[in-house]
Amino acid sequence: MSGPVEIILIVAAVGYLMVRRLIGEPAQAKQMLILPAVLTVVGLSTLSGEVKTPASVVFLVGTAAISVVLGLLRGASVRISQRDGVAFVRYTAVTIGLWVANIVVKVGVNLAVNAFDPQAAGGTGKSMLLTIGVGVLAEGLVVLYRALRAGHQVMWAQGKDGAPAQSSPLLDNLQRNLRGGTAEWNTRSAHDDSPTRRNLIP
Repeated sequence: MSGPVEIILIVAAVGYLMVRRLIGEPAQAKQMLILPAVLTVVGLSTLSGEVKTPASVVFLVGTAAISVVLGLLRGASVRISQRDGVAFVRYTAVTIGLWVANIVVKVGVNLAVNAFDPQAAGGTGKSMLLTIGVGVLAEGLVVLYRALRAGHQVMWAQGKDGAPAQSSPLLDNLQRNLRGGTAEWNTRSAHDDSPTRRNLIP
């Protein structure tokens, strides 16, 4: 993947995420897991054949680890409340600060690689999608855990054109385990054929 295309993907993905989370939105497990997973896979594909030296491997693993740690911290800083019966998430000033720190660290590492080992710069310079992907995935996992642990309903995906939100039995079961089987919103009968139940995602 060419540099300009990668930059456009990064700006679009991060910009989309930050705008929605600054405004606040219902927690959607599909969005929190699938988008960062796609970014991670695309990021790995861009690195194919680019990581050629031990230094580039060290810098790549190091920046990915830092992104994961900052992602975990962002997940812990996100404000979670309940709105219309489902978990509602919103970024805080701390979350934005951690995003800025993530970008500064990545840029700083790239500059350090250029100075330390120019041969390794090609691989690390193309690792932005990978590091962003693993960081956002870590953030999403923490947010989902916190929401489920607090007893908030987390939808799998928001319904389109007025359709009911889609839920997930896997999330329901995970919440039951986290809360010792006391999740109130998950006590419906297995024969409940409400619109939400008819749109479950396995």
